[in-house]
Amino acid sequence: MRTLYLDCGMGASGDMLMAALAELLPEGGRIAERLEALGLPGVRVESFLTLKNGIAGRRVKVTVHGEDEAEAHGHGHAHRSLAEILALIDGFELPERVKADAKAVYELIARAEGRVHGREPGEVHFHEVGALDAVADVTGVCLLMYELGAERVAASPVRVGYGTVRCAHGELPVPAPATALLLEGVPVYAGDIEGEFCTPTGAALVKYFAGEFGPMPELTVERSGFGMGTRDYERVNGLRAIVGEAAERLPRVAELRCNLDDIRAEDLAFAQELLLERGALDVYTLPLGMKKGRAGVMLGCLCEEERQEEFAALMLRHTPTLGLRVYHPERITLSRRTETVKTQFGELRVKYAQGRGVAKSKPEFEDLKRMALESGLSLDELRRRLGL
Repeated sequence: MRTLYLDCGMGASGDMLMAALAELLPEGGRIAERLEALGLPGVRVESFLTLKNGIAGRRVKVTVHGEDEAEAHGHGHAHRSLAEILALIDGFELPERVKADAKAVYELIARAEGRVHGREPGEVHFHEVGALDAVADVTGVCLLMYELGAERVAASPVRVGYGTVRCAHGELPVPAPATALLLEGVPVYAGDIEGEFCTPTGAALVKYFAGEFGPMPELTVERSGFGMGTRDYERVNGLRAIVGEAAERLPRVAELRCNLDDIRAEDLAFAQELLLERGALDVYTLPLGMKKGRAGVMLGCLCEEERQEEFAALMLRHTPTLGLRVYHPERITLSRRTETVKTQFGELRVKYAQGRGVAKSKPEFEDLKRMALESGLSLDELRRRLGL
């Protein structure tokens, strides 16, 4: 599986991410000339190699009418609405996937800015230089992501910095309010260097594209590169992108377990039935010998990883346990389907499973039970009649 890993140990911004991705493609993805060809008014883009702390990387510099976003704060430039920016992106001669991604990222930014300022996203206006600078960054990243064709994107926790930052609205805490909103659900940390390390554009792009966060997954590296920032620190101020092939991941599930020595058998059966009715993948019990010689039972529930909290709440509510153990095993499964066949005793659902050189089939027990009750046959007799 083609996998892209983003090392955000020195934060994330639109230009750093774009430069890092450009390093993964031949000729830097020709990103400067391709962005200038979009016809953004007054926009110039430079893409060049540079050194930071003796390490080579790429810088992508976007200016609007000769100014970058930092220089433009407080200069009274015109503003653009979200609708105008989305229309601008719609007019680009780019693949539809790239335009859809770019608009989705910009809508994330507008929603965050709207929450910060107490407005609807459509009422948010971006000052001219900042808006066009971000449009170039967002579009460039979306274009490079499209061309890299990664099936999986992972990222490290994001360094955000600390202290304050000066912007058009005055002095704001780091991370800036919009950045903090965009990073909801993303692991972040301040780090040991004062300053702003993650911009709203960088936060929106990482949030949109990265499907998981943590250490770099195991992969065979194809290419890596740094997208450099503007400031200098003791460590390399760059976002590193690494692309390569990773083994196909097995799907993971959540397994919840608790040990019980003070539950009635009927209450345990009720809890098991309830968990299954709510959609648990499997529910099981195991006999245990517990402290003080008491006999006990372990209750286990297998569920989809994203429903872990839901099933944890059910187990805590319907058993006497005070806590659960949580595991996240990978699962190898066969593909499954159910077909209904007509028999002399009525309709019978048959479950089929196949894959990995294996094929299996099994009749639905509830249908066999119904047929046995209606025909007066035992289950063994019924199975023989049906040729099972």
